[in-house]
Order: sequence, then structure tokens, then C-alpha cells
Amino acid sequence: MIFITRKNLHRRTFLRGAGAAVALPMLDAMLPAMASRAHGATNPVKRFVGIWHPHGAAPGYWSPTQAGSDFEFSYITKPLESFRDRIVLITGLDVPEAFSTEEEPGGNHARGAVFLSGARPRRNAVSPYLGVTIDQLIAQKYGQDTILSSVQLGVEDAGNYGNCNWGYSCAYTNSMSWASPTQPLPTEINPRVAFERLFGSGTTPEERRAGRTRKASILDSVAGEIPTLMKGLGAGDRVRLDTYLGNIRELERRIQIAIDNAVAEPTSEIPFGIPQSKDVHFKLMFDLIALAFEGDITRSATMMMGVDISGTSFPESGTNGAWHGTSHHGDKPSNIAEYAMMNRYHVSMLAYFLDKLRNIPEGDGNVLDNSLIYMGSNMGNSHRHAHEKVPVILAGGIDGTFKGNRHLVFPDNTEKTANMLLSLLHLYGIENESFGASTGFLPIA
Repeated sequence: MIFITRKNLHRRTFLRGAGAAVALPMLDAMLPAMASRAHGATNPVKRFVGIWHPHGAAPGYWSPTQAGSDFEFSYITKPLESFRDRIVLITGLDVPEAFSTEEEPGGNHARGAVFLSGARPRRNAVSPYLGVTIDQLIAQKYGQDTILSSVQLGVEDAGNYGNCNWGYSCAYTNSMSWASPTQPLPTEINPRVAFERLFGSGTTPEERRAGRTRKASILDSVAGEIPTLMKGLGAGDRVRLDTYLGNIRELERRIQIAIDNAVAEPTSEIPFGIPQSKDVHFKLMFDLIALAFEGDITRSATMMMGVDISGTSFPESGTNGAWHGTSHHGDKPSNIAEYAMMNRYHVSMLAYFLDKLRNIPEGDGNVLDNSLIYMGSNMGNSHRHAHEKVPVILAGGIDGTFKGNRHLVFPDNTEKTANMLLSLLHLYGIENESFGASTGFLPIA
């Protein structure tokens, strides 16, 4: 005789306390009796992350020399080698919507929003106008029963860095995610504010401010509920939940350290600063997305690794040059090699994130298997402001079926990223006939 002892928790069960609402990871107790973890949900959860970086990639250092499978990773993409079975690199795609024209000269650093929209920003418009981005279309389809339909994160303040020029709105460089053609979504760069959005439940400005300055863990306010919940769970679920809660507490600890060592206090409304180290900042933001996916808080996220004309430096890369200045390498071999070091460092941050997702169990696999991460830029050789042969990295399995270990190479001046975006939407079951300035589908499945 088989005894069914599963507790049958609702998928949207929360641990609630003062100013806190902690979502739970997927547990066996949330599955119907006798259902396997792999088939507990009707369909696998599909997630998406768009990671944008300005200033392209060092020519000659990004694209692998071999097409097809079992290629040798290039210098810049080498940090992804251990994820080969979940990596697709694409060479040869252009972003013509980002080019300046005779009618609209200049502004090559003012059109970053084409990354997820495939649409050309409008110059001298009364108000900014673009198009709905793919992360938002995916959020509309898969985020209706999650706490947040999507999240938008970054690491640099959305201000005027000289990129709001040539008659283009700053919205085109400060926002990668657009909910409608006229609604750019703000990018959150403060880790504590982002954390409170994911796990806090304050409804008034005072409650939210109190949460942001909290020294104790947010889990302290729900501590009374944890033993009761644990008591009714199986051994595997208890381990999974304990690990998840431990990850939340550890991330809080690291955020607090970053606050204590912050650069400055930006405003009286947010009485703490931003991490001084971009390396720390990157990792905190990627960890927040990973936790949000694990708790099914959201299934769609964007991450801006910088802003156009960024003066940020990354000493961990081995060079101390400013991002934008180093990208203008003058086509000199020594300068290009220096910029490649910076590019490789940024790809190593992607590898850090992928490792986080791969280590979150889900079904018979992991969260990376059921996600797609698209990392790229709207420039190729940024010294020439070229929007051709832009670097494109796709990582993950979408629903476990998207095949990795591929380097796709397309002939020069034949394909555009807008076609890839349209094809990605179809892989998510969103059957648009066109998207942005697309002219057809890109064979990437």
C-alpha cells in the first residue's frame, strides 16, 4: 500500500511578516499527489533575461574561428566554456536601426533601446516612441500569475552622460525595457531597493524606507512561520527551503556590506548609496535575478551592465581604462587587446550568473534549462561606431529543448537582430508575424 503524505501547498504560498512577503521556491509539496517533480507543472516555466552592454566588442577577439558545434571558444567568450551545452554564439548580425543616416546624422550612442525592441528610436519626437520590447511580451504571456511580471535592473545611474544628444530622448539609452511604444520602464540600480521590491510588502513610503534601512534580516519578521511550514514538509523540501532562505539571508548580508561601503547617499528618500565596486554590484544584481527566478517572483528580467558613453573602469579585468574611452581603440592592436580584456571580464559576469541558475534544481534539470539569457550590444566595432557584426550570446534551454554548443555564422550584411528577436518570440510561443524592423525569421532553433 502507498501512503500519500504530501502537504499540498499552493504554489503561491508566502511567508508573511511585518513589511515582508517571502515567496517560496518550487517544492514537492506544491505538486499534486503522485506527480513527479518534472511533470508537476502542466508546462515547464519559461524565463527570459536580456543583458545589454554598450560599446560592442574588440574586433578579432569575440567571434570563434569555427562555425557549427564543438567550436573553440574565443578569448572573450572563453569564460562560458563550461556551459557549452547551453551556449549559442551568433556572428554576423547587424543592427541597422541604430545607424545614423543622412537624414538623422550622429546619435550613435543614443539608440541603445533597439537591443530588445528591434525598432529605430525617433529623433526630435515630442515624446519618446519605440515599441514593446520582447521581455515585456514574454512577461505578458508568462508573468500573469507571478508577483512581478518583470524586473529591470542596472548598475549605472540613468542620468545625462552626454548620451542624450542629437535630438534623442534619454529614454532611449536609460531604458532597455518598454511596456508600450510610449512607456519606457525605469531601471533600478540600488540593490537594496530591488531586494525590497522582490521580498518587501510595505505599501507606504514610510514602510518602504524602513525596509531599506533595516539592519536585521527580512527573514526575522517571518521567522515564526518557518518552523510550522518546515514541520509539514518532506526531507527534500526542507533542505531546498532551508537553502533558499539561507541564500536570501546571505544576499541581504552582502547588500548591507555594500551599503556600509557605499559611495554616497544619493537622496534623502534613499538614505544609502551604491556599491563602490562594480564587481560587487554586478554580482548582487545577478543574484537578485537568480533568487527571483527561484522563488518564481518573476519570469522576465533585464540587466543593463552600463550606460552609453560610460566612464566606468573595471580593475578586475586587468585594465583600468574607462569603458567608453577604451572602446575607442583606434584599431591599434595593443589597444584592441586591452579592450578585449574588459570584454572578457563582462562575459565572466555572465558566466557567474549562469552558474547561479545552473545550481538551482528544477524538475529533472535546473533553472538554466528553463531560461534563455540574451547578452549583446547595439554595436560591433565601437571605435568606428559600427552597428554591424554585433556580439550575440544566447544561453540556456528555454524549456529544455533549445540546443546549445552552436556557433551560428551569417554572411555579412544579410541578417539583423530584429529577425532574431522575432524568432525568439516564436520559441516562447508568441506567434508575431513581425517585430520591430524585422524582415523575416532567423534560423536559430
